Amino acid sequence: MANRLASATSPYLLQHAANPVDWWEWGPDAFAEAKRRDTPILLSVGYAACHWCHVMAHESFEDNATAAYLNEHFVAIKVDREERPDVDAVYMQATVAMTGNGGWPMTCVLDHDGTPFFAGTYFPDQPRHGQPSFRQLLEAITDAWTNRRDEVRSSGDKIRDFLRKEASLQSGAFDEDLLAGAVDTLAREFDATNGGFGGAPKFPPSMVLAFLQRHLARTGPSSRSGAEAKDMIDKTCTAMARGGMYDQLGGGFARYSVDARWVVPHFEKMLYDNAQLLGVYADWYAVSGDDLARRVVEETADFLLTELLTDQGGLASALDADSDGAEGTFYIWTPGELVDVLGGDDGRWVAELLGATEPGTFEHGRSTLQLRADPAATELSRWFTLRDRLARARSRRTRPARDDKVVAAWNGLAISGLVRAGLVLENHGLIEAAERAADLLWRLHWVDGRLRRVSRDGTVGEPQGVLEDYACVADGFLALLEATADQRWLERAGALLDVALEHFAADDGGFFDTADDAEALVARPRDPSDNASPSGHSAMVRALARYAALTGSARHRAAAERALGAVRALAERAPRFAGWSLAAAEEMLDGPAELVVVTEDGEGDPLARIARNTIGAVSLVVHPDAVDPTIPLLEGRTLVDGRAAAYVCRNLVCQRPVTEPDELRGLLGD
Repeated sequence: MANRLASATSPYLLQHAANPVDWWEWGPDAFAEAKRRDTPILLSVGYAACHWCHVMAHESFEDNATAAYLNEHFVAIKVDREERPDVDAVYMQATVAMTGNGGWPMTCVLDHDGTPFFAGTYFPDQPRHGQPSFRQLLEAITDAWTNRRDEVRSSGDKIRDFLRKEASLQSGAFDEDLLAGAVDTLAREFDATNGGFGGAPKFPPSMVLAFLQRHLARTGPSSRSGAEAKDMIDKTCTAMARGGMYDQLGGGFARYSVDARWVVPHFEKMLYDNAQLLGVYADWYAVSGDDLARRVVEETADFLLTELLTDQGGLASALDADSDGAEGTFYIWTPGELVDVLGGDDGRWVAELLGATEPGTFEHGRSTLQLRADPAATELSRWFTLRDRLARARSRRTRPARDDKVVAAWNGLAISGLVRAGLVLENHGLIEAAERAADLLWRLHWVDGRLRRVSRDGTVGEPQGVLEDYACVADGFLALLEATADQRWLERAGALLDVALEHFAADDGGFFDTADDAEALVARPRDPSDNASPSGHSAMVRALARYAALTGSARHRAAAERALGAVRALAERAPRFAGWSLAAAEEMLDGPAELVVVTEDGEGDPLARIARNTIGAVSLVVHPDAVDPTIPLLEGRTLVDGRAAAYVCRNLVCQRPVTEPDELRGLLGD
């Protein structure tokens, strides 16, 4: 029998709609019920593609006895962290403070005011490795709530006071020394053998790579820090693309590698990872011309538009890690399976090429597929033919489930990535796909002058947009302006940024993650550090700076500088968690360069290619008959003596227009 979640729009909540647990969605009705019954609240937070969320659901939430106890002694609330990142942020902060660790599924127990007095993550159905079972945990909390309520209140008071301590960010300037110092710090943390940073598990450092790419573009490979940046970019991009974290048959990246060598991924594929990495590899290709980089860009873009595209034109959130009840079964192979599909000689050759071994690199003698080196040039055609056969055979397996909700922020990242890929590949179809996603966001998610967080099947959800939604969508719209010179994207980005400046700004120059008129939680979340995706704060810095460069708006430039200054200490102390802020600082230190190319030959013009391949610049390529003077950066731009011309400005100071590629390279410092 279905519970209350049967009417939810979240795919994650719908996964629990048949549980015997009497789940409630987050909201005042659930809290009122807990107060009426005088029971604590069991808050469970996860997301649809989360493997261990599935495990805990099967072990505990689908168990009738456990569900009966939970229903009798608690009011149980289920939250999709992707739909309600504000709720997730507050209680994750509490979980980390109370346990030293975080992750999903997240399990918190709250009083009637929403104050947590217990927190943890996954709990097994049986005691294991010194950890209590979930049922034991519930019984202990029930005992404490019933017999030691004063202790519960005291614990909750301490956590509530901790959460409500409003950390004021310390302001300071970014300069060349700080940026070079950040590169030095990253170099000390860099895994020179395997690429990436730190040990296992190893996550794709998308935002850090974006910073290093812009530092390299500004300082050049001959500088010490530029050479360090180039080495980290090349090794990391190569290692990720050749390891098991990259889907060698279908394109796209898994969430992270469980080992330090990028061999075994955690198999879920997230939109936000692939959206960011698409842009990173596009920039890598623009600079290096590397065949591997181009292949990854083409295949990742194809993955987004083949696997994640929704009927409405948006991009779905994720593909699950599991299929047929186990993790990774869609993606892993034995040498025997390869031989069965391809035949003896070809199967053995591919097994060796892709690192599929008899012992296996994963579990039960199965291997992830890695392409540590391309086959010889004479064998490339053979490889591509066999890869297509393998992909067709794999398509007959049970596919991972898809979380098909459209998240505004992640679609903003995807719009930016698709535009960047479309420009460097000169593939206008990718830009058209980005436009369709952007049109969906504006048509469906922009409601009464405010942005909504999610939609599904063409129906917008109730959760209001958080800071990252406004910032990432605005940045995506500005990317489309650069690609199309269509003024409507500038207007729409400006509307989003106006709301953010009015409702999210903090007195110290930074930003809160929720609006000043959003639902009041036990604390107002605020975290400027990047994690799996850019923080709302760092994304806002970038969007404000690029809007200022396109319009000459001193207001937006000043807001970007104040917000950037507010995270100086974070960038200096922990640059791995400030990648996008550092990338924005690099662009702002360089202007950013404002490029306009007026040409009758379109993207194939040599000047246009230079502009499109300039990392970190704000650039528009327009036909002389399509120059829109309402876009400030285009005002007065014309051909020069009937020839294509490039205009280069920085901080509202412009150089004379040039008509030769070498002249343009000289103005850009190349």
